[in-house]
Amino acid sequence: MAFARIGDQLLHYRLDGPAEARVLVFANSLGTDLRIWDAVAAGLDGRYRLLTYDKRGHGLSGAPPGPYPLDAHTGDLIGLLDQLGIERFGLVGISVGGMIAQALAARAPERVEALVLADTAARIGTPEMWNARIAAVEAGGLGAIADAVMQRWFSPSFIAERPVELDGWRNLLLRTPVEGYAGTCAAIRDADLSAAVATIARRTLVVAGADDQSTPPALVAATAALLPDGAFVTIPGAGHLPPIEQPAAFTHLLQRYFAEVGFA
Repeated sequence: MAFARIGDQLLHYRLDGPAEARVLVFANSLGTDLRIWDAVAAGLDGRYRLLTYDKRGHGLSGAPPGPYPLDAHTGDLIGLLDQLGIERFGLVGISVGGMIAQALAARAPERVEALVLADTAARIGTPEMWNARIAAVEAGGLGAIADAVMQRWFSPSFIAERPVELDGWRNLLLRTPVEGYAGTCAAIRDADLSAAVATIARRTLVVAGADDQSTPPALVAATAALLPDGAFVTIPGAGHLPPIEQPAAFTHLLQRYFAEVGFA
């Protein structure tokens, strides 16, 4: 395990792969940690130097009192990259990790050599929805919403056919600190990246699970349409977290896109 202190924020991260390879950075979703990328990392077969990390309030990273602005999440990642001496990189973000990726690519476009946005959008949900979610977890913990979240995270086939894995990922959600979950809900609630996304000139792959109930494909496609050069694709048989449900299909899309843009 590796840790870094970025200002007052403790971040847990993992950096694996050949030292001379191009760096590929992954940003995870609300209520998860860096382990959601394990199967994708295995499928990339040592071709990249992979940086995964637990954003603030998640996993083994610190969970300061919220709310968190999205800029704090973005600044954490930029600070981690700077501390590790990583100047240029490919960036893959999912859900709120995709919002972090959008914000970083708009803030520092010269550093991002390839960009993948998965199951995310420039604006997600309504303030009323996020306020209700925050109130629920503050009153009853993550258990108050866990079953509903599983319905949004995963496709009906995953829920029906892979109950043991479902229970494991539910445990991951339940172990997220309430402060971190609620603080990050506030970051999503308050973020509108529509104007920022329109400035991202780099060709971007935008991916949605066909059965995603958190960021439905139409919402993800609308964000792809804001990009000057966005390519939108869906993954059948996947909900909000294709790296868990369909890692081979997700990895194939990454490799095809990286070859297209010369990030190989």
